[in-house]
Amino acid sequence: MKQITSRDNALYKEIKHLATNANARRKSGKTLLDGTHLCQAFLQHRGSPELCVVSESSLQKQEVVDIVSACEARATQVICLPEALYQAISQVENGVGLVFVTVIPNSEVLGALSTNAVLLDGLQDPGNLGSILRSAAAAGIKQVYCSEGTASAWSPKVLRAGMGAHFLLEIFESVDLKHLIQESHVPVFATSSHTQTTIYQANLKQSLAWLFGHEGQGVSPQLMALANETVTIPQRPDIESLNVAASAAICFFEQVRQGLSSN
Repeated sequence: MKQITSRDNALYKEIKHLATNANARRKSGKTLLDGTHLCQAFLQHRGSPELCVVSESSLQKQEVVDIVSACEARATQVICLPEALYQAISQVENGVGLVFVTVIPNSEVLGALSTNAVLLDGLQDPGNLGSILRSAAAAGIKQVYCSEGTASAWSPKVLRAGMGAHFLLEIFESVDLKHLIQESHVPVFATSSHTQTTIYQANLKQSLAWLFGHEGQGVSPQLMALANETVTIPQRPDIESLNVAASAAICFFEQVRQGLSSN
């Protein structure tokens, strides 16, 4: 374990830059996982991180010690920081004092859509994106395609909201969704308030892709026109439309329910 006590240390500056600057993460192809849950999930599903960073006080917690030991057993470099330096790289108030630096997977779209998937068109809120990823993984969906303009899937905020779902998914970013839909081998379903068919009436006992859009504007008209099916989620008329993450979860698990009922 290496101790760093100076703010001028080159490695510390690099870690802090990654923690506080989205452009730095994008250019380096690296991101930060903050907290024991994310770090444990990464070790379980993806292997060794590039770097493990801990605060001095966190080494009094057994769960942190266990993760540090696992990293050292895998020959992963471990950095220990005094509290003042550590707080400058953590975005979590009252966190546990543990961060992984990891490489962002470089997923390239290969071939046409042929399995259950989620397509996200301009989704902006990191919390919504992370929640959708978490629901998708829980529902057994394997692939998520994000258009240009969708929030960065591997940002620290989305990672925290995803609660480890990232490591169970293939996530593709800056995808041309129009081309993807046009070449898809599975039907594309979008939610709409301008249709009479509810998700409970639709045939979801098949592989399909769910299409969701921007929190305020929804799916772009161009992509909506390419959807094979539009469905609605029944709700009281005097309530505004559901949050996109809530809508996605309802759709995913209605598909799961229909799949179970056909067995």
